[in-house]
Amino acid sequence: MKGEEQIRTLFGITLTDKPKWQQFIICSSGFFFGYLVNGICEEYVYNRLQFSYGWYFTFIQGFVYLTLLRLQGFTPKQMVNPWKMYVKLSAVLMGSHGLTKGSLAYLNYPAQLMFKSTKVLPVMIMGAFIPGLRRKYPPREYFSAVLLVVGLILFTLADANTSPNFSIIGVVMVSGALIMDSFLGNLQEAVFTINRETTQMEMLFCSTVVGTPFLIPPMILTGELFRAWNSCYEHPYVYGVLIFEAVATFVGQVSVLSLIAIFGAATTALITTARKAVTLLLSYIVFTKPMSEQHAVGLILIAAGIMMKMLPDHKIPHKLRLPDAIVKQVKSFPKEEKDDEFDVSRPLV
Repeated sequence: MKGEEQIRTLFGITLTDKPKWQQFIICSSGFFFGYLVNGICEEYVYNRLQFSYGWYFTFIQGFVYLTLLRLQGFTPKQMVNPWKMYVKLSAVLMGSHGLTKGSLAYLNYPAQLMFKSTKVLPVMIMGAFIPGLRRKYPPREYFSAVLLVVGLILFTLADANTSPNFSIIGVVMVSGALIMDSFLGNLQEAVFTINRETTQMEMLFCSTVVGTPFLIPPMILTGELFRAWNSCYEHPYVYGVLIFEAVATFVGQVSVLSLIAIFGAATTALITTARKAVTLLLSYIVFTKPMSEQHAVGLILIAAGIMMKMLPDHKIPHKLRLPDAIVKQVKSFPKEEKDDEFDVSRPLV
């Protein structure tokens, strides 16, 4: 039934019967693993091999997803939502993927990563307008998001001075992906909230089936389809890297959908930001790139924003609160009049 809580699993691991902290660790571990591998593969393909075909690579990734979903045993008969619910979501998803991957032709990976990390703030803002959610956040969480964004901007500006692979076209593309991401996470959370029987596998399957055809027009109009086909035909080993990356990303994508279903879009955006920071540091370590003082200041602000977001709310636990009936009785007591004989405000002499 729609009102009951869905029994959620992640690759055979039952999440519903575990404490929240264990669910968080399991989902975050799968997400970190999948997207750390994804980050290294993208850096290798785009910057080392100079293969900048974002739409085509996303197209190939979609077929790998469908194959893995079939191996997981998912079939359309298990769907609980109508297909039309996934049209808008799929268009946003594929547009985000294509623009994100394509922007790497104009931005180096850390710069693109920093821009994408700012999605915490727009996701929080957009959550207040999505029907079915209407989420509100305390000022402290917005302030932590602002710290995060400022740190990311500082890092990006520093990276523009040390890396030649920085272009306004890349900034426009990744900004478009950022706007789409702000809708994407909230739309996914809304689907999980409206119908709690929705599974992560259904969400990924329907988004891929509906969204993959959206990639064909931009591939044809830009001529990327033919250039990518010829390049990969001359270097077939690229397909091996793409399939390996897609498998790892599949693990990360199912894990992030689990996080959205259990913890919400804004919390998931924070976790993805933490992952991006780790991926960023690995990029500089593995590919030996120079870091400046401005890089360090940006990273410090990012860490401060994440830590502030993770601080617990200082609220009185429910068990320690007085019952409402007692509070009302106390408030209804008449105030005692001051006894003039013991009025401390009067002089003693």
